[in-house]
Amino acid sequence: MMHNRADYRLYLVTDRNCLQQQTLEQAVEQAILGGVTLVQLREKAIASKEFYERALRIKAICHHYNVPLLINDRVDIALAVEADGVHIGQSDLPCGVVRQILGKDKIIGVSARTAQQAIQAQADGADYLGVGAMFATSTKQDAKTVSVETLNDIRQSVTLPIVAIGGINHTTLPALQQALQAAETSTDGVIDGVAVVSAILGQKDVKLASEQLKEMIKIK
Repeated sequence: MMHNRADYRLYLVTDRNCLQQQTLEQAVEQAILGGVTLVQLREKAIASKEFYERALRIKAICHHYNVPLLINDRVDIALAVEADGVHIGQSDLPCGVVRQILGKDKIIGVSARTAQQAIQAQADGADYLGVGAMFATSTKQDAKTVSVETLNDIRQSVTLPIVAIGGINHTTLPALQQALQAAETSTDGVIDGVAVVSAILGQKDVKLASEQLKEMIKIK
């Protein structure tokens, strides 16, 4: 899978705490069938062996549907399961170091909350940025929100694809898109995708929730 052609439109971040009845594996498959274009496996409180085994199972599902799998934070797990890449935060290993470890063909995403962080990530070889939280979110208690103005500043500062994250659901997505439209200063759009957690995984019908969100996304 060539990372420079990754489709970031509907980006699923996993959180097992959101699940209703299904296993994570079942939910991820349903989400992909509903239109999810990329999956990030996030496991904050799990033993490495369990994370590794779960990552292998999720990778098998993702690759069956030709959807890239990224691992949150854990470069070692990404290497061990030969995932398509990683997503790292500002307190993780620096992007330049991760690039050296993973090589040029893997996807590396970096969380950025300021134009300065975005410029640094691009210089260090990131493939895309995760920007947020756009709205208050229950899945990340310490997440501070990022304004539409800041998001626009980041867009003006870098050429990397931008994925908006944080509290995005069926209600807030249209509000975000309207705000971006109103504030947009460039012709090619501000974001390349939205990252969603509970708005997909927390729903009774995961496939339907994915289909509805995918339909709402106004990204070329």
